[in-house]
Amino acid sequence: MTSVIESQGIASVFSNRTSRKSASRAQTARGAMADGEGYRHPTEVQMSQLVLPCHTNQRGELSVGQLLKWIDTTACLSAERHAGCPCVTASMDDIYFEHTISVGQVVNIKAKVNRAFNSSMEVGIQVASEDLCSEKQWTVCKALATFVAHRELSKVKLKQITPRTEEEKMEHSVAAERRRMRLLYADTIKDLLANCAIQDVPPSALPGSDLESRDCSCMVPAEKTRVESVELVLPPHANHQGNTFGGQIMAWMENVATIAASRLCRAHPTLKAIEMFHFRGPSQVGDRLVLKAIVNNAFKHSMEVGVCVEAYRQEAETHRRHINSAFMTFVVLDADDQPRTLPWIQPQPGDGERRYREASARKKIRLDRKYIVSCKQAEMPLSVPWDPSNQVYLSYNNVSSLKMLVAKDNWALSSEVNQVRLYTLEEDKFLSFHMEMSVHVDTTQAFLLLSDLLRRPEWDKHYRSVELVLQVDEDDAIYHVISPVLSGDTKPQDFVILASRRKPCDNRDPYVIAMRSVTLPTHPETPAYRRGETICSGFCFWREGDQLTKVSYYNQATPGFLNYVTTNVAGLSSEFYTTFKACEQFLLDNRSDLAPSLQTL
Repeated sequence: MTSVIESQGIASVFSNRTSRKSASRAQTARGAMADGEGYRHPTEVQMSQLVLPCHTNQRGELSVGQLLKWIDTTACLSAERHAGCPCVTASMDDIYFEHTISVGQVVNIKAKVNRAFNSSMEVGIQVASEDLCSEKQWTVCKALATFVAHRELSKVKLKQITPRTEEEKMEHSVAAERRRMRLLYADTIKDLLANCAIQDVPPSALPGSDLESRDCSCMVPAEKTRVESVELVLPPHANHQGNTFGGQIMAWMENVATIAASRLCRAHPTLKAIEMFHFRGPSQVGDRLVLKAIVNNAFKHSMEVGVCVEAYRQEAETHRRHINSAFMTFVVLDADDQPRTLPWIQPQPGDGERRYREASARKKIRLDRKYIVSCKQAEMPLSVPWDPSNQVYLSYNNVSSLKMLVAKDNWALSSEVNQVRLYTLEEDKFLSFHMEMSVHVDTTQAFLLLSDLLRRPEWDKHYRSVELVLQVDEDDAIYHVISPVLSGDTKPQDFVILASRRKPCDNRDPYVIAMRSVTLPTHPETPAYRRGETICSGFCFWREGDQLTKVSYYNQATPGFLNYVTTNVAGLSSEFYTTFKACEQFLLDNRSDLAPSLQTL
């Protein structure tokens, strides 16, 4: 938002641009020397495999099932290196396959623990292929897996990960937000189905509809794609703990899913994405695993196949345990590697229609997630449309963007006045800064007071008025903010801001209030105001003592703010300092007077 906290800091950046660039480079160089050229994360594990004919599918490409085995092995070794005890796969997040791998190429897999929680940890995995003749390398996919440490006789309490590099700090910081998003995933699907218009039946059932220009007369009943297969878990399928190897289960799941997809398209499909393997329980040698797959929905160029796995013992065949599930997206490529148009799927009444609708919901979520979460900051529009289907991912992006900005290593101290410090950071298309001070207020109280944007006009004169537009949930709200007319402007600015707040995941995490612009149909641009935007800003609060809190304000400014740069740097810096000191006084005056709406946090 265009307050003094956004615009005036940029003028300070420009006043010493060259000197800070040199200082930043020197700091980076010193950091590299301190880490040493040979530094590796203590949990990092690398695996390289030569792709042989026995590893491939009918097209001579590396089977995704085989790749999943290698990925799971590498990630497990990394998790166990950190835990010092056996670990089991709990889940593997969405995987998007960017390239196929051919016979004779090398697969390079790297895994390391991003963050450890109580008994679980997130492992980051990177997969690349290498052509030994040309020395070319390609990124194949990235994945995030959750592993749980397991000791039979004692409860596991994992030690903390201490990140050293900027990349490690970013992954460590954002891991807590990713964990939150995983836990909310099921609720996100339910909310989307309840609140959004999801297509209930194929367009062929609607008179005159042919929305995707496909031949609706050629429909395939979903039941024709159903696959059921049974596998006996033998000793070679078990891991070093005696349980069925997670990578083997995932490979079997990929196999039955491919068969189901082939029955719809009558061709050899290509797996493009996997939506979260979720392991609900273990299986052992001697178990029978029943794998079921069916095409849930077919879109114009892709189809979703649902797979589930049930386990039972020979002596108790009627008692089956649901141990895993996943959703896989396939395409069919023509001779030019372009996706072919697929036939419609006709769902069976009841559960089939439910799966059909849920597949449409998941497709929308995938598109939202790819657009919001996967895009680079510089490639995203400042204001992303908000709706119930993308609220989880917008909230995730809002908080993770701020956390990644905080984790940057090359912040430079620009000025310090009465223990209020101004830091700046210049990189690529962004000019970023943060203000920092220590306040004698309880950390939770400071967090609650500044969480309520309705009270910000009490201390920030650059907020003329604030309206609560929508209370999304306990932690997220959307506000309409109006700022006064700035010098050189003919009319005031307004903003539509998503504010997301988070409590710490552990005692090393800060409290966070993140803000970014969104668009709402109910609040379009109007002639009375000039619409302003912010891509990443907010507060972080660290507990420094019983009644002492470090308060930091961050902002990642875009080129649109550069028109506020003036030559009156001293005056601007003074106003910047005055605003932040007013924030301090607001916290001190109201430390026992929390906003009633926030008391329940």
